[in-house]
Amino acid sequence: MSPRPGLGPKPHLGYTQSRIERAAERRSDDAAMSAFAADARTGAYVIGGEWIVTKKGISLNDPLFAMAEARALGASSETIFLGLLDGAARFGYGIAPAAAEVLKTRDGFLVTDLRSIAVQGLVDGAHLPPIAEAKAVLHWHARHRFCPNCGAATQVVQGGWRRDCATCKAQHFPRTDPVVIMLAIDSERCLLGRSPRFVPTMWSCLAGFVEPGESIEDAVHRETREEAGIVCGRVVYFASQPWPFPTSLMIGCHAEALSRDIVVDREELEDARWFGKDEVVAMLMRMHPQGLTTPPPVAIAHHIIRAWVEDEISFD
Repeated sequence: MSPRPGLGPKPHLGYTQSRIERAAERRSDDAAMSAFAADARTGAYVIGGEWIVTKKGISLNDPLFAMAEARALGASSETIFLGLLDGAARFGYGIAPAAAEVLKTRDGFLVTDLRSIAVQGLVDGAHLPPIAEAKAVLHWHARHRFCPNCGAATQVVQGGWRRDCATCKAQHFPRTDPVVIMLAIDSERCLLGRSPRFVPTMWSCLAGFVEPGESIEDAVHRETREEAGIVCGRVVYFASQPWPFPTSLMIGCHAEALSRDIVVDREELEDARWFGKDEVVAMLMRMHPQGLTTPPPVAIAHHIIRAWVEDEISFD
């Protein structure tokens, strides 16, 4: 067998390695929040629902606005303190989705969704983690304006990182939903599946939400068995990725397949099958004879698959 072609330098995993210090200890300091909002060095990411507002550039677009610029784009639904970058504050500035839609018609702005920004490289990659942070927290606020305990309206406190109910005194915090995303391995083959939501050529790792009272390993075993009928044994952790669609944490794993016969759950997957390493290399390199592909480098699935191809995984 001829050697497999090299895949080149490893790409960066999207939405990770934020340069921002979250400075959680400053969130309760209202005076500091006011001073940050008035500081000329402060920057804000403007988000309207699923839409991210950027200033058009020649090669890259700029998603960072001065606070005065952000306010001029629309009234804020919530303003979230994201943290400090070299001493300068960063905020997420939420506007109504309808206001973001209007900005699409104005010269000088590019308003689009975060997936497109990340996959197409429309902004400098250093902006992706704080945009993801802001988008996820603002999404939570949009759906938690009333107390789930008593139904009363809640108030934003702690720089946007908590909502308090004045009626029953309950405190509510942004949530993150853990999701396992795993590659089942049978020696020189791996298991990939197709969701009906995927573009027609793409195959990826299986994934599913971790249920209450369930460990990561148990969730990997359960989801792989439920979706594809494959029983797995040993599980090794690979890496994690914030996934702001809307508020998940992807927990990447590799799993040792103990069975081989696939039984697809058609309510979850369109299809699933085993792929050999040479075929997966062709998919990663966009050179597959049938045009099959893996997810783009911004997604953790790409990195999970590539690590297996490059023989970086061991169950020992």
